[in-house]
Amino acid sequence: MTTATAPRVSLTEIGQIAIRVLDVDRAVGFYRDVLGAPFLFQFPGLAFFQLGGVRLMLSKPEGPDFDHPASTIYYKVTDIDGAYAALKAKGAEFVDAPHLIAKMPDHDLWMAFLKDSEGNVLGLMEEKRPPAPPAS
Repeated sequence: MTTATAPRVSLTEIGQIAIRVLDVDRAVGFYRDVLGAPFLFQFPGLAFFQLGGVRLMLSKPEGPDFDHPASTIYYKVTDIDGAYAALKAKGAEFVDAPHLIAKMPDHDLWMAFLKDSEGNVLGLMEEKRPPAPPAS
């Protein structure tokens, strides 16, 4: 409930995303070595990566309320077919191959889904834009 004196809150940026893992070392290997996520640091039960302006935290569940698979995180890629082939060659387990999700006015939205080392589903997404017309 909002009152006249309550400050207004506006969420506009993600600072950190936590992903529940059962084996932090195994998950670090997947995110760092398979996905190529920039690794920051690790200490018992936690590991951190920096993905643009968002920090990714891998952690063991702190209690039963946190002991469930993560929400789906969608990673933007510039070549979904190339990313799919490269990650598959590194042993990533894909749920499906890249496929068209929607035709938008200025691009086609393509996605593919894979599982991380802990069974969480991740999404790859590319906004494929039509080639620019040749210069005249």
